[in-house]
Amino acid sequence: MPVPVVLTGRLTRLEPLAPHHAEGLAQAGAEDRTSYAFTPVPHDLEAARTYVDRALADQAAGRALPFAVVRAGDGQVVGSTRFLELDYWQGPLVWPAVPGVPYGDPVTAIPDAAEIGNTWLAAHAQGTGINTEAKLLMLSHAFDTWRVRRVSLRADARNVRSCTAIERLGLTCEGVRRAHSRGLDGAVRSTAFYSVLDDEWPAVRAIVQLRLAAGSTAAAIRPAGGSPARTDGHDGRLVPA
Repeated sequence: MPVPVVLTGRLTRLEPLAPHHAEGLAQAGAEDRTSYAFTPVPHDLEAARTYVDRALADQAAGRALPFAVVRAGDGQVVGSTRFLELDYWQGPLVWPAVPGVPYGDPVTAIPDAAEIGNTWLAAHAQGTGINTEAKLLMLSHAFDTWRVRRVSLRADARNVRSCTAIERLGLTCEGVRRAHSRGLDGAVRSTAFYSVLDDEWPAVRAIVQLRLAAGSTAAAIRPAGGSPARTDGHDGRLVPA
């Protein structure tokens, strides 16, 4: 399974999720919760501890690599994200394939494909560029360090803004799986699937970098007391100001 790693940018630091992050997650999740219709977010300390425990159990089983999203400027925990759906294609061909099981030593194995998901941010951190930079850090690590062949994202098809935002980052829609799973609200949801391949990554990286630069420029020219430009959201969407 992939080794936990700290990923650091100008705005964002992604730290391997650990029990000491629970209090910060609880505080982040207790803010305005109106944007959490499609993503499970802990609402208090007990829920945050359970959230961390379950994420670490998935990590121990080799199913995920979870992070705490930390604001680089002051070290405040503002949310969480993770790699999941890790897949391995090395070793002898076995059919039927067994997804998520690496060949050889699982401690040193790195995936050939991964998904980014379970992403959310505190209300006050949305629209600050943190989520956009977090996506850039994770995509860069997956493609440039792990050398994966594909990274996927998914969204509830009802979340039009999230789907649009993913497409604006340059990812390709692979289609919508109808009546795919049960949604957070209990309704049967359809799911939109997106991906970027290794040979598409340079173009996607340039798009994400441009969006980060545009957000920084908007912040620099914003008049005193003006409304903040909303450049990202809890589920990866980029929301026009």
